[in-house]
Amino acid sequence: MANLRSSKKDIRRTARRTELNTQKKSKIRTFAKNIIKSIKDGDVDKAKTLYVSYSSLLDKAAKVNLIHPKNADRKKSRMAIAIHKSQAPTATA
Repeated sequence: MANLRSSKKDIRRTARRTELNTQKKSKIRTFAKNIIKSIKDGDVDKAKTLYVSYSSLLDKAAKVNLIHPKNADRKKSRMAIAIHKSQAPTATA
């Protein structure tokens, strides 16, 4: 247990930040799941609108070092590729 007053405050701040960071990461994962579900259901328009918000969330998380910026870029890229592949017409030859 911390003895100093500042150490006790640091513990409270860490707990508060951890809670907020957990909520933000959970929201990012939920958006990703919803986009993938929309793609599987064939609702590409909904996936595109969700992707805009998902991209924004990732950028904000990267900005405050919640996730690494390159991690955010990779997630956005892979999700964009998944959306693009789902809307591509299937070749019938």
